Amino acid sequence: MTDTQTSPDTTAEKDAPPAAELPWADVHVEHHKMLRLAPLQTDRNTGGRPLRFVEFGYAERNSKEHSLMRMSISLPGQRVRKEQNHLDVWVDHTTKRVHFGPDSGLQIEPLNRGIGRFMAARGISWARKRWPGYAVDGTDLNNKDALNEDTRLRRDHFLKAHGFEVVYADVQHLKGSVKEAQVGDLLAEWNTEKLQVVEILEAAQMLQQAEHNLAEQEVNLKKHEEKVSKYKREDAGLRFTITCLVSFAVFQAGLLIWIATHR
Repeated sequence: MTDTQTSPDTTAEKDAPPAAELPWADVHVEHHKMLRLAPLQTDRNTGGRPLRFVEFGYAERNSKEHSLMRMSISLPGQRVRKEQNHLDVWVDHTTKRVHFGPDSGLQIEPLNRGIGRFMAARGISWARKRWPGYAVDGTDLNNKDALNEDTRLRRDHFLKAHGFEVVYADVQHLKGSVKEAQVGDLLAEWNTEKLQVVEILEAAQMLQQAEHNLAEQEVNLKKHEEKVSKYKREDAGLRFTITCLVSFAVFQAGLLIWIATHR
């Protein structure tokens, strides 16, 4: 679930047999939901966070040996790298263990919008309902994340919020790891102030309300345009009246001057 880094060239890795190939490599998401990313204040690290809608997709597979929940996030009008916005929850029924993938870690775009917490919560909830007694693999954390204190704290907060225990082998907090846990002890929660699931009926109501608001704005705009046109007509009438009065005043002044000079 997090960025991981294997130890370089250990004897165990050299002698270990190749991992068995997992099934369902070509499975794509089949079910889709709309997510609303709430507008938030601009973050100094991740930038602006306006209102946005994204698509959450998932698929499930089950067999006697394995189960899989595959999740992804699609961003309308924006392409992301293959490894981004993707999370797998693998279940091995033979060993009764659960593993989160990919091994490169959960990489989210856009950051700091609640998407990672939501995807992890969905995967945990799926596993908890079915196999609460299974174990979740522990893993080493990527040292690269620990080079930036803000990144490390955000990563650790993410893991602890879901019930994982993060431990460090050094006081510099560089060599971190996540301890093995039980599925039933994990927390399937996310920040609902940042992200909300929008059901089809809710989406339809939002569109209907938007259409209603647009119609009201058009009526108000038409009323304002009529008022402006009325004021323009009145202004034109006043200008004509003023011009006539000025012309008449000039004429009278000229007439008085002519009478006075011709006596």
